[in-house]
Amino acid sequence: MIDFANAKYLKLREVDEKEGQKLVGDLLIDDEDLIGSFKTVRDMVIFTNKRIIAVNLQGWSGKKKDFTSLPYSKVQTFSFESAGTFDLDAELELWFSGLGKVRFEFNSKFDVTKFNKAIGKFILDS
Repeated sequence: MIDFANAKYLKLREVDEKEGQKLVGDLLIDDEDLIGSFKTVRDMVIFTNKRIIAVNLQGWSGKKKDFTSLPYSKVQTFSFESAGTFDLDAELELWFSGLGKVRFEFNSKFDVTKFNKAIGKFILDS
């Protein structure tokens, strides 16, 4: 399982949805759709309309994978911060009941405003 005591995903860059679909497509339930796929150097974070799936690639080859599902229904509070002049990263912080804060940091090219609206809808509707 991913270490959520230090749960930070830094420098996430958006990747083609096909990459996320290939990785987690078999895990999705009925009526669950991808809304964004993001990658660090090795790991991935996939946002769907139901949850966030954090994928931790392990070992030298990366064949061993840890999948952690974070359902929106467990989010108590969330916060977005857009990129600025000196702080070039956009941030999303989510507080999950029983887990605590998980922070995602996106590169400056990502449109956090549009994403904020989608995530807000999923959290508030669950």
